[in-house]
Amino acid sequence: MWRNGIKWMFLILGTMIGAGYASGRELWQFFGAESGLAILLFTILFSICCYVIMKISFEEKTEHFLPVLNKLIGTKLSSVYDIVIIFYLFTTTMVMLAGGGAAIEIFHIPYWIGIVIFSCLLVILFIWNIRGMTSLNAVIIPLLIIGLLGTIITFMLKSPSSIGYEWTKQSNWPSAFTFTALNVIALIAVVGAIGKEMKDKNEAIIASVGSGLILGGIAFFYNQSLLQVSNEIVLYEIPLFAILKDYPYSMIILMTILLWTAIFTTAASGIFGLTSRLRQYLQMPTWLVALFIIVIMIPLTKFGFSTLVAVLYPIYGLINLYLVAAILIYPIANHYKWE
Repeated sequence: MWRNGIKWMFLILGTMIGAGYASGRELWQFFGAESGLAILLFTILFSICCYVIMKISFEEKTEHFLPVLNKLIGTKLSSVYDIVIIFYLFTTTMVMLAGGGAAIEIFHIPYWIGIVIFSCLLVILFIWNIRGMTSLNAVIIPLLIIGLLGTIITFMLKSPSSIGYEWTKQSNWPSAFTFTALNVIALIAVVGAIGKEMKDKNEAIIASVGSGLILGGIAFFYNQSLLQVSNEIVLYEIPLFAILKDYPYSMIILMTILLWTAIFTTAASGIFGLTSRLRQYLQMPTWLVALFIIVIMIPLTKFGFSTLVAVLYPIYGLINLYLVAAILIYPIANHYKWE
């Protein structure tokens, strides 16, 4: 139970901690000043949503996300959100491809070559399907969390003003709902495809609480650090580099590698969600479906990483507020059989 719960926790974290989150771009887009309460609310909301989705997936023994949607919002609305989720997965995975190209420009590798390398590795990964993903996440995500927290805490210790926090001003609390909505759609897409693999419903408790606490904790400290370099973030495609600007070059190289791998795991999660949904229509091996999807995405990455995050993420956050409400209400509406 614990082993599988932690495995799913890493899968969820690998889905969430990607280009937008690990780079700081997504956090800065939604949070910023006066956001402590917003991040706390996000932690609670995300954990609850994660548990509800995982429990439905387990009960329905799902292989893709549509049965989860049917349970949450009914067959009519689920057909609409089915299209929304497919479009979301497509566009956000496209953001990951753009982030993968942008992250390794520091090594003087051209943006487009970086995207091609990134894409080829994704296709290779899907030769092993979900087993390859969970194995990769189990190695990469702990390293990323340690590296990210180490960098942030070191930066905060150098900037004492970032350690204190004023809880009396919390005007940005509504962002918790849009940020949860943005992330919960990816959660449904990925977790909805593993119901058949789950052995015990208690795995959902371990994965949902663990991932919520880790994501919320990183978000709070990361946001505090970004506030200290807020005037310089506009100069960087990836805000993390504003924090790293005074660090030794070797540290910048290390974090760039970890960031790139985090972007990779999130892109892999997006492709996994798409391939699991489209496999019933495309009678091909998973890696070939992945190749087909990626080839369509590559030309669209020309818009750039920060532009895609700034435009697409808030739109998805608003669209999916109804979905978050449905998830939160589901246990109450079905309390008589929610055991």
